[in-house]
Amino acid sequence: MSRLLPEWHPQWGVMIAWPHPDTDWAYIMDRAEATYQALAQAILKRENLLILCRDQAHEEHILERLGQVDRSRLQMRQLDYNDTWARDFGPLSVIRNGDLLIKDFVFNGWGGKFEAALDNTTTGKLDWNAPVESVPLVMEGGSLEINSHGQLLTTRYCLLNPNRNPDLSQADIEAQLAHHLGVTQVLWLSHGDLEGDDTDAHIDTLARFCDDSTIAYVQCTDKTDSHYDELAKMELELQALAAQYQLKLVPLPMTPALFDDDGHRLPATYANFLIINGAVLLPVYNCDTDAMAISQMKKAFPHHEIVPIDCLALTWQHGSLHCVTMQLPHGLRKTTSTD
Repeated sequence: MSRLLPEWHPQWGVMIAWPHPDTDWAYIMDRAEATYQALAQAILKRENLLILCRDQAHEEHILERLGQVDRSRLQMRQLDYNDTWARDFGPLSVIRNGDLLIKDFVFNGWGGKFEAALDNTTTGKLDWNAPVESVPLVMEGGSLEINSHGQLLTTRYCLLNPNRNPDLSQADIEAQLAHHLGVTQVLWLSHGDLEGDDTDAHIDTLARFCDDSTIAYVQCTDKTDSHYDELAKMELELQALAAQYQLKLVPLPMTPALFDDDGHRLPATYANFLIINGAVLLPVYNCDTDAMAISQMKKAFPHHEIVPIDCLALTWQHGSLHCVTMQLPHGLRKTTSTD
């Protein structure tokens, strides 16, 4: 049976897709690239990084932006892609009979909201040290949170949305998760959603496994906030799950309301962190709640370094740090850039 690896499994490194002028980042390219630069540099201090880029000129531009980094840990691959949300079109790594295997699910642009044909072919075009198995099921990495016991945390609003797999019931989805990802138990949330989120309530914007028995989640205490009702109901659901399965909950603050130039609420969330080897990269947003978020993350990850990354620019395209990254387990790629 295949078993999806939790994010804290030892990593070869991380994959990102760098913005270019034909992505939706064009109107804030400088700000977006500054975030990607900080993210890439933080990763390269600790592990390997695979950067997808458009062509040779784009690759040279990225290398210039990165400056003095450990090039021995850096790999670049040129191919075309629609956008840069690597979490949702990237490879899902599983162990089957002791060997690594990539599950390549269908990515349909979060229910057909955006063009995604190029993104959907990315995983199959890249060079891996493991076979790639194409799965005719719409599924995004940001919708799945798993621990090493096979307990999967997710939302009904996303996985059961008719814009994903309309012919499958909840029982069908659970059977598919068990078959392809080794899920032993699905912990469903029926509440929780962020304004400005295009993903139909991806779990990685709301609640995350930090280890096998700890969940960090977004808590809203401001009754005047438009998120209060849904997040309060989600908190009750999580408390019930914690009592049933002996889980520890660590609340993360809700940011104050942040808006783009058109007055649209931005989906800023501290739950969109990335676990890497020895550290957690935490999105921050230049607001008063950043310090509390860092403090709470230290409680959730007492043995990791907490590395804040300014991700306000990413929220302008309705995502954050976890959304633009995909961790790659140890052994999934060769260790030199000459492969």
